[in-house]
Amino acid sequence: MKFAALALSGLLSVAPALALACDTALILTIDVSNSVDLTEYRLQIDGLADALQDPAVRDTMVAGNTTIAVVQWSGADKQEISIPWTTVRTGLDVAALSRRARLLERAFVLSDTAPAEAIYFSLGMFDDVPQCARRVIDISGDGTPNAGADVRRARSVAEQNGVTINAIAIESMGLAITNFFRGSVITRDGFVMTARTHREYPQTIRAKILREISRVLG
Repeated sequence: MKFAALALSGLLSVAPALALACDTALILTIDVSNSVDLTEYRLQIDGLADALQDPAVRDTMVAGNTTIAVVQWSGADKQEISIPWTTVRTGLDVAALSRRARLLERAFVLSDTAPAEAIYFSLGMFDDVPQCARRVIDISGDGTPNAGADVRRARSVAEQNGVTINAIAIESMGLAITNFFRGSVITRDGFVMTARTHREYPQTIRAKILREISRVLG
């Protein structure tokens, strides 16, 4: 009986830690550089809010205790945590996160495009979620860098730290942004999804989040 009691005590002490564990820590980064106008910004924000309300996204997030943060980025010295780490355990948590996302004000205007710094900034955030099994940075953007450090070096640092980088390439300016993200930004276990215009972004971000939190990679 004594050993049984000790075993039960050990299980009870482990249970809270297991309950707090999350499958995926996901940072959604939003490009708000100079190439993104007010309408395009709203499409990104509303698209994110709508994606979080999708039943398949909601249910998958809740099942995995997904932990999400939102970062806005542009120039080399311009990154902001718009929504800090938030773990979703119920549908109500997801609904609250969606409402919060929809109300986000734009962090920066008239600024350069520096995705490497967005990656480095995001990497520093994962120290606050050690309980999550997977760590993913979601980069969205519609242009190539015109400021900041080398993006491929930032990607290498992410890979060395076991962090996956995925991307949404917004091809609204007629540039080969998809090829840039594929060749220079995403990690070897990551993927790129393409939105041909900002108006395609809402459906693309929905599919992308679902793919990320469902652990379907490559």
